[in-house]
Amino acid sequence: MKRSTVFGGIVLTLCLVHSLQAQENLRERLDDENGVRSDVWVYNDIEAAREQARKENKPVFVTFRCVPCEACAAFDADVAKGNDRIREIAKEKFVSVRQVEMKGVDLSLFQFDHDLNWAAMFINADGTIYARYGTQSAEGPDAYNSIEGLLATMERVLELHENYPANKDQLVAKRGTRKIDSALKMPGLQNPAKYKSETTRKNCIHCHNIHDAENFVAQENGPIKHDLLWRYPLPDQIGLSIDRKDGVTIVNIVEGSPAEKAGFQAGEKIEFMNGQAITSIADMQWVLHHLPNNEAAVEVKGSKSGMQTVSLDTGWKQYDVSWRGSMWSVSPKLRVWMPILASAKRKELGIDDANTALEVKWINRGSEGGKGAIASGLRQNDIVIAMEGKPLKDGMNPKSLNTYIKLNYVVGQELPITVIRNGKKMELKIKLVE
Repeated sequence: MKRSTVFGGIVLTLCLVHSLQAQENLRERLDDENGVRSDVWVYNDIEAAREQARKENKPVFVTFRCVPCEACAAFDADVAKGNDRIREIAKEKFVSVRQVEMKGVDLSLFQFDHDLNWAAMFINADGTIYARYGTQSAEGPDAYNSIEGLLATMERVLELHENYPANKDQLVAKRGTRKIDSALKMPGLQNPAKYKSETTRKNCIHCHNIHDAENFVAQENGPIKHDLLWRYPLPDQIGLSIDRKDGVTIVNIVEGSPAEKAGFQAGEKIEFMNGQAITSIADMQWVLHHLPNNEAAVEVKGSKSGMQTVSLDTGWKQYDVSWRGSMWSVSPKLRVWMPILASAKRKELGIDDANTALEVKWINRGSEGGKGAIASGLRQNDIVIAMEGKPLKDGMNPKSLNTYIKLNYVVGQELPITVIRNGKKMELKIKLVE
């Protein structure tokens, strides 16, 4: 054997050992207890997975998981190490990646709803996108995700891969137009110096930081345009209620909706939207995300109805975005934590079941928003019972209150609230300064 060949083999082995050690160190720093199945998952190295996929002619399955976040922890564990069916198909049919930070991710390729705590994308090694999976709503982080739904999408991806590249025209629009290849290069990213250092649980670039950066840029020249906030609307917004486990079958058509007017029927499957092959609800959201929030149209092909034009009116995108982590980066920022007051305490105050109350547990005294709230008279342990002269209705919570303020006020305005302090009612006007 030639000396150069032996040397090359030694170098390759040393590089592999170094890579594996780096992955293990990252797992330990993040305390990623689900990132242990090295026989299934390439750990945090998408480019290595793409190279392997080229050699094996397999699609790449990338899961994005924010390890420090509690939401979706059970689903993440089931996908990563618990479910035998996922493990088998991920190992045998795909080159599978567990990506646990956004720092090294090519954002020009991997564009998805970054407010998710768990998301997946399926790509060809050449960068063509087959599918997206992962959906969230105000119902909760796991309301749409399931092993059955993920498996159904994976089977559809394998079919797309088998027919590639003859079907490439059905996939071209699945790739976005963003040109930034790294989160560290994003305009609007806060504290980039912190993120450039070695990744730990405290300086990991979370997925929602991507939307945060977009929000900060949008706000540089004045109040943010609310149309930006209606990201990734569900197909429900156009009248299509989709089976969450199947991912493409219509279970209900909303009466009077654009989908009903277009002639779609319960029981049929959505096959294409604006020419894109549909494998999941997330695929539908990708198409709808890129439509404007005014009068618009989307071409939808159903398995029974065929190709139909769904006409949309101005405002069709608007839905409850209070669950989105990126909403906290939108001004005005009150910087006050007010959880719902315990039921027993509400009864003591005579608050009926139709209404609620929020208790001021914490004010961020180091922020401009917190300082403004204190200067306006708000104090820790105050109990907020009304806003704008109206009782807080049952269902109001910290997230929905936060969202209401951002959608209805701008920096410089005053928020009128009623609080109870030491048994006495007080009227306050909170100056929104941040």
